Amino acid sequence: MTNQPTPSSRSLALDIFRGMTVCFMIIVNTPGSETYTYSPLRHSAWNGCTPTDLVFPSFLFMVGNAMSFAMKKYQLMGDGAFLQKIFKRTIIIFLIGYLIYWFPFFRQTDGGGWGLSPISHTRIFGVLERIALCYCFASLLIHYCAPKTVFTVAGFLLIGYWVILLLFPVPGADPFSMTGNAGYRLDKWILGENHMYHGEGVAFDPEGILSTLPAIVNVIAGYFAGLFVQQKGKTYEGLAKLLLMGTLLMGIAVGWDLVFPINKKIWTSSYVLYTIGIDMIFLSFLIYLIEFRQKTRWTNFFAVFGKNALAIYILSELLVVVLFTIPAGAGQNLFEWINTVFFQRFIPGAFGSLLFALAYMLVCWSVGKWLDSRKIYIRV
Repeated sequence: MTNQPTPSSRSLALDIFRGMTVCFMIIVNTPGSETYTYSPLRHSAWNGCTPTDLVFPSFLFMVGNAMSFAMKKYQLMGDGAFLQKIFKRTIIIFLIGYLIYWFPFFRQTDGGGWGLSPISHTRIFGVLERIALCYCFASLLIHYCAPKTVFTVAGFLLIGYWVILLLFPVPGADPFSMTGNAGYRLDKWILGENHMYHGEGVAFDPEGILSTLPAIVNVIAGYFAGLFVQQKGKTYEGLAKLLLMGTLLMGIAVGWDLVFPINKKIWTSSYVLYTIGIDMIFLSFLIYLIEFRQKTRWTNFFAVFGKNALAIYILSELLVVVLFTIPAGAGQNLFEWINTVFFQRFIPGAFGSLLFALAYMLVCWSVGKWLDSRKIYIRV
């Protein structure tokens, strides 16, 4: 579906935050070489948090922030229309995510021919799937429950998740380890290893079923932060409160980290609070710069990503799969060939890998710019 956003339904700071998030997400997802990558552009090996680990929770935060504008319209709908809207959007985003992991739907067989990629080995949960589920549950909570109830549920999700991990680990294993935590047990039991992520060398899904529960809180926090900004964000007092709340949440997270480590791959509750705090602080900075100081000339580049965030992200994922699928001789695919011949040959090492990622991001931006120039904004 395409439409042109109206000024009343958009916020420049929101678009820029979302655009910067998508821009950085593409850069960290497509380094020219996994071997040569600057450490801030890598996910933390396990516990801890790098700038790269902030991307996904920031996107969820922005989903909630966008909801703070959309939910006003949803409140005017009847229950039937509201539920249809929410479930339709959830199913579409979830299916798009699933199809991306199945894409290009075929593979080369042992006999040298081509055949359909087996569904039995397709990953079920992933980035878009988590976004869809978190959006769905957060929307239902916010629509049907009073704010106090929503905050109570959010607290229950964070503390309850911690308790579950402590009570139901793999027997004899560290409850916060990759293959010892309760989320791993649940995914392996319900999904099976063939439908889980294998990028860590074992069947382990960082966007699994159980760890989706605390991720809902990132969306809820984004929603209430968006409401607060609309009501009081245009004042220095309101901006100061947003900064203080972000700082407080980061402080709580650092304290909680002593007993429940900040960890993106199992999406710990301390990680949720830590990333929400950073998002609030960064959003405050953008609002101050854009709304208070009227420094907007630099925003045009990121606005292109923000206005078509989902479409550009999907393009970035599909295009990289295509590049990996096309053979380019000497046992390489086209993605590796471009990096080796053009980037690593002239600028070897991590900087060449970064330039590849930046070039790839600019290709995706160019498509977004073309859509924006024609006032085409793709929504689900």
